Order: sequence, then C-alpha cells, then structure tokens
Amino acid sequence: MTTFIENQNWRYATKKFDATKKITTEDLSTLKEAIRLSASSYGLQPYKIIIVENPELRAQLLTASYGQSQVVDASHLIVFANEINFGEEGIVNFSKNMSETRGIPLESIQGYVEYMKSNIVNLTEETRNIWSAKQTYLALGNLLNVAAELKIDATPMEGFVATQVNEILGLDELGLNATLIATLGYRHDEDATQHYKKVRKSNEDLFITL
Repeated sequence: MTTFIENQNWRYATKKFDATKKITTEDLSTLKEAIRLSASSYGLQPYKIIIVENPELRAQLLTASYGQSQVVDASHLIVFANEINFGEEGIVNFSKNMSETRGIPLESIQGYVEYMKSNIVNLTEETRNIWSAKQTYLALGNLLNVAAELKIDATPMEGFVATQVNEILGLDELGLNATLIATLGYRHDEDATQHYKKVRKSNEDLFITL
C-alpha cells in the first residue's frame, strides 16, 4: 500500500510528453485489461473505448482539443465514449455474457435482468445518457491508477469539443458520444509541472466522519 500511495504522489496530469518514448505492447495490454476490469453500475459497462493510433486522426483531434499538445505527442490516446440511449439490448447482451461466463442458465438470472430493465429502461433518455457517461469516469480512474503503478504518465482530459471528436472518429454512426480523453506516455524533461507540489485538500477539509 505504501508503494501505491507513493505512485499516486508521483503521478500528475502531464502537460508535455516525450514524443520519442512509446508504451510497450505488454504495458498497453495491462492498461487495457485494467479498463476492462473496471467497476461499473450493475457491471454493464455501457461504453466503448477507442484507442486512436492513426496520426492523421490525432492531428484532427488536436484542433478539437483546443491545441493541447498531449493529443499528438503522447504515446497513446484513448477516448472513452458512452453508449447513447443504452437500454434493453445492452442489458440482454450482458445477461447472455453472464450466463456463458458463469455457466448458469439464463432463466436463473431473469429476475435480476428484469430488475435492471426496470431501473434503467424506464429512465428518460437524457438521464440514461448521464448515467452511462458517469460510468466512463470509473474506468478512467482504474486506468490512471494502473498507469501510475507502471510508471506511465497520463493526462485525463475533459477539455475538448465532444461534437467535433464524435465527427472526427465517426462515433455518431456507432451510437457513441465522447466523454473523456486520456493521453498516455512518458513525461518530457522540459515539463516543468512535474516538479510542482501536488495540491489537494487536507484530511480535515476532505473527510467527514459521522
């Protein structure tokens, strides 16, 4: 646990990446698995993860991200996109996956399936999309933690125009909406922010014990 906290203190939102340093295939697989294993509401994972490797697409995303250099200089760029109007079809697919993974008949979990449907399908489309977007933040948190464990720098980003990102990546046609971007790689020696002290609330200001 001490090492985990040390790595949390080590990490920061990298402002300038070293474009010459690349994440290994093995480490990328670990990062992807961390995202895949992330917690989500009901375990439904109502989102997709887009790994943008095409340099031309990343150059276009630079404009949609207000010119933030991390978009083109980082080793990897990941877009988190929630599924628009996630509903009954997604729940049914999840139930089939659960049945196959656990080796149990679908009938045995039908009550749970109906429970999920009643709680999700009956929501308004706007509320449902807010709910599914929130789930991407859980996955991002897992990614940031594991990246720090691997001593891989990461920058979580909300500063982009979602409609432009959706258009560039063709997400609208896939029923997806970009909610978050994470750039990953290795800090540049010239990134002055790596030397800044981490600013966080004190325990007294942050925690309330009742």
